[in-house]
Amino acid sequence: MFKKILIANRGEIACRVIKTARKMGIATVAVYSDADRNAVHVEMADEAVHIGPAPAAQSYLLAEKIIAACKETGAEAVHPGYGFLSERASFCAALEKEGIVFIGPKPKAIEAMGDKIESKKFANAAKVSTVPGYLGVIDDADHAVRIAAEIGYPVMIKASAGGGGKGMRIAWNEAETREGFQSSKNEAKSSFGDDRVFIEKFVVDPRHIEIQVLGDTHGNVIYLGERECSIQRRNQKVVEEAPSPFLDEATRRAMGEQSVALAKAVDYQSAGTVEFIVDKDRNFYFLEMNTRLQVEHPVTELITGIDLVEQMIRVAAGEKLAIRQEDVKLDGWAVESRLYAEDPYRNFLPSIGRLTRYRPPEEGRFGDAILRNDTGVTEGAEISMFYDPMIAKLCTWAPTRIAAIDAMSDALDSFVVDGIEHNIPFLAALMQHPRWREGRLSTGFIAEEYPDGFSPIVPTDEDKAVLAAVALSIELIRRDRLDRLTGRLAPHSGAIKPGWVVRVGDDYIEASIIDGMISVPIEVDLAIAGAKPVTVTSDWRPGDPVWRGRVGKRQVSAQIRNVLNGVRIAWKGMAADIRVMLPDTAALDRLMPVKVPPDTSKLLLCPMPGLVVSIAVAEGQEVKAGETLAVVEAMKMENVLRAERDLVVAKINAKPGDSLAVDAVIMEFA
Repeated sequence: MFKKILIANRGEIACRVIKTARKMGIATVAVYSDADRNAVHVEMADEAVHIGPAPAAQSYLLAEKIIAACKETGAEAVHPGYGFLSERASFCAALEKEGIVFIGPKPKAIEAMGDKIESKKFANAAKVSTVPGYLGVIDDADHAVRIAAEIGYPVMIKASAGGGGKGMRIAWNEAETREGFQSSKNEAKSSFGDDRVFIEKFVVDPRHIEIQVLGDTHGNVIYLGERECSIQRRNQKVVEEAPSPFLDEATRRAMGEQSVALAKAVDYQSAGTVEFIVDKDRNFYFLEMNTRLQVEHPVTELITGIDLVEQMIRVAAGEKLAIRQEDVKLDGWAVESRLYAEDPYRNFLPSIGRLTRYRPPEEGRFGDAILRNDTGVTEGAEISMFYDPMIAKLCTWAPTRIAAIDAMSDALDSFVVDGIEHNIPFLAALMQHPRWREGRLSTGFIAEEYPDGFSPIVPTDEDKAVLAAVALSIELIRRDRLDRLTGRLAPHSGAIKPGWVVRVGDDYIEASIIDGMISVPIEVDLAIAGAKPVTVTSDWRPGDPVWRGRVGKRQVSAQIRNVLNGVRIAWKGMAADIRVMLPDTAALDRLMPVKVPPDTSKLLLCPMPGLVVSIAVAEGQEVKAGETLAVVEAMKMENVLRAERDLVVAKINAKPGDSLAVDAVIMEFA
């Protein structure tokens, strides 16, 4: 076994590998760029080596710097994590040349499976079911249009190198093929230094289901069940689960055996993933093979009890797999939510900045459920524009799918992140979505269910009653605390009044205190909106970011943030500004004028901090709804800004190459 390994990565995956290495008694070496000098993975490792400036192309993507760090520290092996150099055969070969072990597959397997075009040719030769498509070199946009017409719309245009949803576009017609071809090439070149793309048939209502395989250097290969990865946005996975609610045992076995056969054909030696597109009739088609550890590997670990990182290290050290296929049992259900630094209310555009508060829920077993959080940040850390916007991977396990989803819902309600925009509200709302809870999924789920973008769940009357009860309990504790402050001649507010009005959004809800103890912990009977009294209990104290307790029979975890004269409560994808007032104050509050937001309908605002790639119109030009106005790049993803209606361009305030802040005015309309 190795005595010391180097992790050629950053963030949560570097921390994840370090945890397993530490458990195995292996010393670890971290590498870091200027931007990651104070990162968590640097603190966790036994040693750390600086490898260059913040841009990945000048640090994490430079194989020679990783090799130099290995020589400097005496690291015997390198774990590449995912992304960066993890699927670069030349990096693997360079390590082998220096006598350093690559904790992953051999160059032959990486070359055969790492390139999407070559892997499809290889799969076809191995008689693996593949999606119809064109795998040759595409000369230009005209050639792409001819190919798409021959295959039949819709088609998927995909970058041959890399992954993570970059360089991928769905085209439904000729115009989208031309535009998608160029954008895919641009993104592929920017992200992977390789602008080759290919085109294949897009399966309507597909599911994205992948099989985890594990092979050793002695010819043994097994599969560890499947992961359902159909909840995607812009081809980027958002929520994953294991097993899939769609597969039956026969389909699972067929997909697993085909994956094993493919892995054996390339002499695969490590953890790897064979991805499939599955149609509504459970027909499955090979999509690609990821020759590395997947982001979503924790859900497989939770249902199998197998540490995939440990297995990768053992295989790389030459050990034989101690697990046989018949030993693999799928137990319970696991769900993973990816927490991204992106604004769900602005069409999920990237957000950068400092984490002024970062308080994840406690990990461990709670009753029948297990909670796990893989992360690489702490409070005060900065989410940089240079790297992937993922903050953490929150995972839950429970005996059943619904129990795992409910555990995830509660964990998301307890996950406090401030300082940047993030997708926790969306994830919390998703956990309540009937179609998700029923398992009726496809890769088009988010686009179909949120065609106009995401907006918070609108609370029902029952939800408003719960929110009002929580807010009133908070106000009572706040006033009780003021009354107990030393040095006061008399209670701040006098005796607690029995009657209150709670404003939830624009609704005024009457509430009454029936009986109880107003202190910490609070236990009070409240009548909300004339309904039967409910008992509210909680040990919440002023300053706690999460209110945990019961409202009647409901267990509630809600996030609390102070706003002017009230609190903002976020719960299960809902969010509301709430004020608790005495009836006379509420009567006056109803008379207050409403502040109207400024009209920005005649402006094109930059939706996120980014770089202007192109301006597609000129001043004075008439533009039809849906036409491209500009393209802005952020975090290596091109974002096309389109006209929402017919308009005339009056003034253009930006030019290609400009770096813009969020809400900067790109152009004005007449």
